[in-house]
Amino acid sequence: MGSDEIKESEWAIEAENMRVDYGDTLAVKGLTLQIPYGEVYGLVGANGAGKTSTFSVWATLIKPTYGNVKVGGVDILESPDKARKMMAYMPDLAPVPSDLKVWEFLDLFARSYGYSAEEGRERWTDCLKMVDLWEKRNDFCRDLSRGMKQRVNLAKAIIHHPKVLILDEPASGMDPQSRAKLRVILKRMAAKGTTVVVSSHILNELSDMCSSVGILHHGELIDHGELQQVVDRGVGEETQMLILVAGDQAVMIQELKKFLDENYAEMKLEPVISKGGVVVNVAGGMDEQAALLSLLVGEGIKIRSYAPLGSGIEQRLMEING
Repeated sequence: MGSDEIKESEWAIEAENMRVDYGDTLAVKGLTLQIPYGEVYGLVGANGAGKTSTFSVWATLIKPTYGNVKVGGVDILESPDKARKMMAYMPDLAPVPSDLKVWEFLDLFARSYGYSAEEGRERWTDCLKMVDLWEKRNDFCRDLSRGMKQRVNLAKAIIHHPKVLILDEPASGMDPQSRAKLRVILKRMAAKGTTVVVSSHILNELSDMCSSVGILHHGELIDHGELQQVVDRGVGEETQMLILVAGDQAVMIQELKKFLDENYAEMKLEPVISKGGVVVNVAGGMDEQAALLSLLVGEGIKIRSYAPLGSGIEQRLMEING
């Protein structure tokens, strides 16, 4: 059972010149992309960028207007049934039945994949433990929290050992604890060789879980690659950094601002008291921020923590969207 025999290509997903039109609306424009096995790949972009349309094609829910797509080396247009056996798709806020218990819901899908009763129990047991819901197996689906329902749907999606897992906004409606659990689950799956492709508007979540990303803008893939490489290409000539200091906050924040004004005026840091600390403008990126921190520590400033502001994927999207 499952898809253990399907790894026919070095690429989990291959898209070549893929286009999706809805009448006069161009949703995806000539997408060409290769995603290897074992990646957590984030597809990011504003509403209407083409993320859901892209996922719908890859999941064989709609056909591309033209172009080629392969999953595990299988052409999804020529052999859609074979492609479906090796993948799983979880849309945003997929429903769960109100009148079934959690284990009954998962058993239904296990049996639909052809597992025997014994095999099915083994599969949904493993999946529930993987998503940390084993203790809820006898609860009715209707009684679960929104975040738990999302994890039940994730358990359902992986019941057949998919090699490719496509998740559209999986963290939608989840509380911070559930999102943290989701990150751990997806990273664990990728470490075992599953390719996870995920979209999300919670940009920090993607930064925390993804090894590679692609940025869609008006249906066009305008940048992609390893996460840090994409982020670095988005760093402009100036970045912001929030510096938090130890000690009496009100006093130390004022002293730090005064110190920066008096000693580093030539750097044009323009320090501003904000967000419980001091926000400064730094000419350059992460290296320049690190250099400034080193200077401050050398001067005896007791820095409790610091955080780049508007950096990472979020800043990259802000730059792209103007």
